[in-house]
Amino acid sequence: MSKLPADFYLRSDVVQISRDLIGKRICSRINGEYCSAIITETEAYAGVEDKASHAYGGKRTKRTEIMYAKGGVTYVYLCYGIHYLFNVVTNQEDIPHAVLIRGIKAEEGIATIQRRRKLNLLKKDSLSGPGKVSQALAITLAHNKLSLHEDKIWIEEGNTQIDDSEILISSRIGIDYAEEDALLPYRFQLKE
Repeated sequence: MSKLPADFYLRSDVVQISRDLIGKRICSRINGEYCSAIITETEAYAGVEDKASHAYGGKRTKRTEIMYAKGGVTYVYLCYGIHYLFNVVTNQEDIPHAVLIRGIKAEEGIATIQRRRKLNLLKKDSLSGPGKVSQALAITLAHNKLSLHEDKIWIEEGNTQIDDSEILISSRIGIDYAEEDALLPYRFQLKE
């Protein structure tokens, strides 16, 4: 399969991109080990106007500066000092939109994913949660600011088109601080 084209990431509607990423294949080749998985859960973060976004109010820090890059790059950050969270930067330069990848379903490199997750068997929830996603794909802060058009981490079309009826839409998780924006329907999840 070929990588998603640059214009996929450069569209202005981060919520639509978040939905469109459901069913796509995320691939990583890290430390010589190739893995792929279907994206099953995402959350959109709509930049300066979204109280849940790290870039809310135009905030620019060393950590968030990558969010202002031209879409099609990675934004990886450490959450609670424990979990690496993997985001896809979208939109044009200086518009800090991003999509958090919250869940995946392993396709290739399953033994590698199990070893990284310290599991003998992958269960339904083994790759549900953004920290688990990064652990499964060996994504760390070393993979922040990477182009999704290169060969470490990239996203491809999936094998099947996902119909809207197969997707659950809800509010995002763990962002109570975002007040009314916490209720926005920016979370997309592939129904089991």
